[in-house]
Amino acid sequence: MKRQIIKIDEEKCNGCGLCADACHEGAIVMENNKAKLLRDDYCDGLGDCLPVCPTSAITFEEREAAAYDEEAVQVRMAEKNKQVPPLACGCPGISAHAITRNPVAAPEPAVDTSFDMASQLRQWPVQIKLVPINAPYFKDANLLVAADCTAYAYGNFHNKFMKSKITLVGCPKLDDGDYTEKLTAIIRDNDIKSVTLVRMVVPCCGGLERAVKTALADSEKMIPWQVVTITTDGNIQED
Repeated sequence: MKRQIIKIDEEKCNGCGLCADACHEGAIVMENNKAKLLRDDYCDGLGDCLPVCPTSAITFEEREAAAYDEEAVQVRMAEKNKQVPPLACGCPGISAHAITRNPVAAPEPAVDTSFDMASQLRQWPVQIKLVPINAPYFKDANLLVAADCTAYAYGNFHNKFMKSKITLVGCPKLDDGDYTEKLTAIIRDNDIKSVTLVRMVVPCCGGLERAVKTALADSEKMIPWQVVTITTDGNIQED
């Protein structure tokens, strides 16, 4: 039958997962940090997912599709509720949990902690949305693009990642729009020597990784780059 059903533009999807949480029928799943319509007969065509999408990646289309099957949806949701612990939101990035730290014995001789560790920040502003595209500090820069949460999650962030780099930060879940165009211009119009992306393991950070990779490709420059993923308990994820 021909009916109204949602359409997801993968190019626009930033992987935030808000649509999957908004879909009461469980018709949307996250695969490889992208929203995907699981089955046509799970979608009722009402579009509860549309208004929550921050990048307008979801629209309506009219096409041949299986009719909405409420009985199949009930079975699907029953299975889903058995497999997944209930969260305040469907997004793993805001699943609340405590982190227990074991006390670490002080080295001998004990380190003097009476002084503050020096900041490795080399420029201002740091927000991707605020930095000028042609700022002088981009000349011959080793660029660090980091998700906001990474500096809080990883204890030695300044010395491990920011040292000798120009730092740009952002959050694809909370910031409006996409970073791709801005990052492309920065890489294309400046002599960037390398790019390091530090992201969290949560799906919404996939939007930042895609923006960086697309910017590198669109700039048409051969620049060394790497991606480092931080877990929610503050460790570097092994490949």
